[in-house]
Amino acid sequence: MSDAPLWTALADPHRRAIVALLLERPRSVGEIVEACGLSQPGTSKHLKVLREAGLVRVRQDAQRRLYALDPGPIAELDAWLAPYRKLWNTSLDALGDRLDETAPDTPEEPAPKD
Repeated sequence: MSDAPLWTALADPHRRAIVALLLERPRSVGEIVEACGLSQPGTSKHLKVLREAGLVRVRQDAQRRLYALDPGPIAELDAWLAPYRKLWNTSLDALGDRLDETAPDTPEEPAPKD
């Protein structure tokens, strides 16, 4: 996997918003423009970057172009992140164990209400 185009594509918050929209369902450029509040030329430029990174694919539907998320690069990114996620989970587990050790043995009872 060539990581640079993927990371570059996902570095921009507008492109991440587009990816989140496409996670729901395929959309036309017009729908993406409306949902993101970007101009049509700006949206098209972002879609081009996402397409070149392999994150989205496009298909012609009559006069419209429909953009859909391509799960392949996301799966590759997930696989790349797996060891880091394991490291993070191990740290969180250790924190949880430490908090359990320092927690009082009996829970405090709430003060009686008048």
